[in-house]
Amino acid sequence: MSARGPGRSWDDLRFFLAVARTGTLSAAAARVGTEHTTVGRRIRALEEGLSARLFHRSNLGYALTEAGEGLLATAEAMESAFLAAHAAGDEAGRAVSGTVRIGAPDGFGSVFLAPRMHRLTGRHPGLEVEILATARIFSLSKREADIVVSLSAAQQARVVTRRLTDYRLSVYAAAAYLAGAPPIRVPEDLRAHPFVGYIEDMLFARELNYLGAIGPEVSARLRSTNLLAQVHATRAGAGLCILPAFIAAGEPGLRPVLPEAVSLTRSFHMHVHEDHRKAAHIRAVAAFIAAEVEAAGPLFAGPPT
Repeated sequence: MSARGPGRSWDDLRFFLAVARTGTLSAAAARVGTEHTTVGRRIRALEEGLSARLFHRSNLGYALTEAGEGLLATAEAMESAFLAAHAAGDEAGRAVSGTVRIGAPDGFGSVFLAPRMHRLTGRHPGLEVEILATARIFSLSKREADIVVSLSAAQQARVVTRRLTDYRLSVYAAAAYLAGAPPIRVPEDLRAHPFVGYIEDMLFARELNYLGAIGPEVSARLRSTNLLAQVHATRAGAGLCILPAFIAAGEPGLRPVLPEAVSLTRSFHMHVHEDHRKAAHIRAVAAFIAAEVEAAGPLFAGPPT
């Protein structure tokens, strides 16, 4: 390898990985905390040092060439070695510090995780946490997140998975809506009411297909990809909505509808890339999430029927 190749400096590969994972210079610059012109200059220097073109440039962004794909494995191996060395230093007695990015469904990330995370960062002033609370699938291999909370077991290679908890879902509606709507005494009565739900052809996980579990006659008349938007619409009286018990618990204006007859169960799983699981700051955040979920068991189980 050339003297100007990746062996010279970890930074050479840090910039390369950022562009490979984000696809643009601007996004890569935001990830590494610099200007896009600096990223472009470092990529050009790396290509010159290797005498190889690493990216195809287009109006759509940067895509790896065959040479770039070959370098990617080397770069990720060096990254893993760097993280392992960092973790070893943490184990030697350094305080937990660094940035941990968590990818999670919007309800779990916003309603459950966000209000609790300051308890951990308060104990570790050098620790920073980023919560990506959005309805999408996060790639650990592309380093889109360090920890991922999802609705299913791991679908990616080299990922360590832990089942966090089961959680219960029921039909809810605003008290004001129920007061003026036709009575609901049996599950068949649900068909006469408007529902709020997900946009089915934009579901990022099949586990979110709640209405299909009730019956083919039920469909949402108001739809959103965002669970919190559904909560707000339901609270305003838009109709019925299937919501997790831990979400509805924070909405005193909502009432369960036939909870003993209509109830679903889903699960949360936590994933960490195999290369990162020994890093002290990632391990500390993962342990905190698991402990908080375990302590909140009754919240996820919902009220007894």
